[in-house]
Amino acid sequence: MELLQGEAFDDLFHTFEQDAFHLEVEDSYHTSEETGPFQLFLSGKVDDFAWHQPWLELVREVSASGRSIRRVRVVTVPHVDYTRWGLTVAEHNIDAGEDIRWLPRQLLGSDKLTTDDFWLFDDTRVAFTVFEPSGQFAGGAVTIDPVIVGHCRAARDRAWHAAIPHREYVDNNESTTA
Repeated sequence: MELLQGEAFDDLFHTFEQDAFHLEVEDSYHTSEETGPFQLFLSGKVDDFAWHQPWLELVREVSASGRSIRRVRVVTVPHVDYTRWGLTVAEHNIDAGEDIRWLPRQLLGSDKLTTDDFWLFDDTRVAFTVFEPSGQFAGGAVTIDPVIVGHCRAARDRAWHAAIPHREYVDNNESTTA
C-alpha cells in the first residue's frame, strides 16, 4: 500500500474513469475543517457551507463529466448528533450530484462490511481513509491488490444493496433526524 496525501490523494478524484464509491463505517469523525460547522449545527446556528464548497465543486465537475460518486454511511440508530448533522450536509452533496444512501448498522452484520472506511475507484483501486489519532484526515492508503479490491467490491455491493436512498431514509426516519 502507498499512503497518498494532499494533492496526490485529491488526484484520485480527477483521474477515475466511471465510479468512485465511499463506505463510511464510523458514527462520528473529528476533522478540524468540520469542527466549526458541526458546532454551528449543535447550537442551531446557520451555516453558509463555505467550508464544503471545494467538495461540492468536485462532485459537480465529476457529475457533469458523466462519472458518479456514491456513498453509503453505516449508522447507529438512534442517531448520534454527528449523523443528524450528516443528514443535513448530505442534502448539499446530493444537490451537487452525489448519490448517498444510509445503512442502519442492524440491517447488515459487521462481518459483511469492512472495519475501515474506504474509497473504491472503478472497481480496481482501493484507498482506505487514514486518520491521525486527533481525528484529522491524513490521506488514503491505496492498493490495487486484487484480493483486497475484491473484498472491498463485495462489501460495497452488499452495503449498496442493503442501504436506503437518502430521501427515502429521511422521510421514514423523521423522528431520528430532528
